Amino acid sequence: MPLTANIGIAVNGNHTSALDLGTATLPYSAALAVALASGTGSGQADRIFTDIRTLGASATENLDLAGSLVDAFGATITMAKIKAVIILADAGNTNDVQVTRPASNGVPMFLAAGDGVPVQPGGAFVWVAPGAGVTVTAGTGDLLTITNSAGSSGVTYTVILIGTSA
Repeated sequence: MPLTANIGIAVNGNHTSALDLGTATLPYSAALAVALASGTGSGQADRIFTDIRTLGASATENLDLAGSLVDAFGATITMAKIKAVIILADAGNTNDVQVTRPASNGVPMFLAAGDGVPVQPGGAFVWVAPGAGVTVTAGTGDLLTITNSAGSSGVTYTVILIGTSA
């Protein structure tokens, strides 16, 4: 099945400072727009996993990118390369959603095993590598760990993983 994806991030605003005889304004704007065509090469993708998930208090789950995720059509997904990871933490969460590379068998998208980022309630983690992507190696480099940061309540998050089959 063909797959296309458009990933965009935009930041726009004004930085102002009151002066004696007026106000100085610095408008700023930055944007990232990535279009992935259908395929397995640079700038392409042919696998996607999307889900809204909930973790109980202090719970952890490993997302196995090489063989245990199931797409929207019921097919098991095996990614050879990961091109994008997007985690959106629900605004109603009390705790952070932690995204980490586990010490054992982690996808090497972070610099070292155990590295990760906290995603605060209402926040997002977006990682995009549209060129070569990062290699997913079944059994030794295929896990992405998602953890609820505390034991007080559950967390809900949206996950989008985009990659290639070869």
